[in-house]
Amino acid sequence: MNSRQLLSRQHAIQQGNDGRPLFVTDAAVPALLPGHVLVKTFAVSLNPADHKILSNFPLPGAFVGTDFSGIVVEAADDVKEDTMIKPGTWVSGATFCFAAEHRLSSAAFSQYVRVRASLLLRPCPVPSPGGVGLLEAATLGTAVATCILALWSPDALHLPETPDKPGPTIEAVPVLVYGGSTATGTIAIQLLRLSGYGPITTCSPHNFDLVSSRGASAAFDYSDPDVAEHIKAHTGGRLKYALDCISNAASARLCYAVIQRAGGRYVSLERIPQEVLSVRQAVRPAFVLAAEAFREEIKLGHDGYDRPINKAKHELVVQYTEVVQRLLDQGKLTAHPVEMLEDGWQGVLKGLEFLASGGKLSGKKLAAIVDTENERTAEANAGTPCLI
Repeated sequence: MNSRQLLSRQHAIQQGNDGRPLFVTDAAVPALLPGHVLVKTFAVSLNPADHKILSNFPLPGAFVGTDFSGIVVEAADDVKEDTMIKPGTWVSGATFCFAAEHRLSSAAFSQYVRVRASLLLRPCPVPSPGGVGLLEAATLGTAVATCILALWSPDALHLPETPDKPGPTIEAVPVLVYGGSTATGTIAIQLLRLSGYGPITTCSPHNFDLVSSRGASAAFDYSDPDVAEHIKAHTGGRLKYALDCISNAASARLCYAVIQRAGGRYVSLERIPQEVLSVRQAVRPAFVLAAEAFREEIKLGHDGYDRPINKAKHELVVQYTEVVQRLLDQGKLTAHPVEMLEDGWQGVLKGLEFLASGGKLSGKKLAAIVDTENERTAEANAGTPCLI
């Protein structure tokens, strides 16, 4: 299937001159690049970063959105020769368009999205009960890339155990996931448990069942004034690793307070004030940007975010994407709960407005089906459910 035979223009959400996202019907379909595929979008999910990019790094005409699922309609010649990703393959992933030339060409909230084939997962269109289907798979891209870099990159937590080479579960090493009921938090908890660690987490009490179902060995109420003492008592003062999925000054202070006296490693998903990070020299902090997985320069015009191409981090995410694929195939990884947005692209716009207004979901991620034709095609052509 050749996308150029389908259309030359497409529907998409782009940033207007006033900074607000708007739905357009005549956006250009992105040109294919080596190592890339073009995906006809089936579903998308929303991340807080989708709004933050619009507000903090405005670029009129920029495409919007990161996480998606859909069907490959065109593949570069090197992709067709070297990977399992072919036209007709159902995929999910993320596109990190954090340089102007990419932001003005492609992003997830459009009919067609351009993405590196090596970073794609292959969900089952009609999964077995409990499996991850196309809608749920649209929530995975950013969370998976973030967790891979946060947990295993040498400049982040750099954990020695992995899901394909897990450590012993007896006396499992504790790892704190602050904000375990977030979309990244629930994936991190699962990957840690599958690697043989003992993930503990903070969240609201009404999400204790959710994080427990994902494998958290203990959950603590983040609003409890004595939460730090409870965590230190639970870990026996031997907590070495903390992944902060909330990433503000308060969450960073809590993580620093519970890391063992001898020190350890702390990873945030947003910039933390230096005065917070400098209070303990024995703790090694890192700020992870999932966009480094994309093997593209990050150019947002800010020293705290701009980063050069990092081939090693790209290769790390490619390596562990295949590990995650095996976990999905085996039914060992569960997607984050979804809050459905109705009305396709208009629903996505409403979701962006919700995020812009400061709205927050607890234990769910906003997602929308944006292509009903793909929905029918998936149901008609999938055959029997995937066996896991």
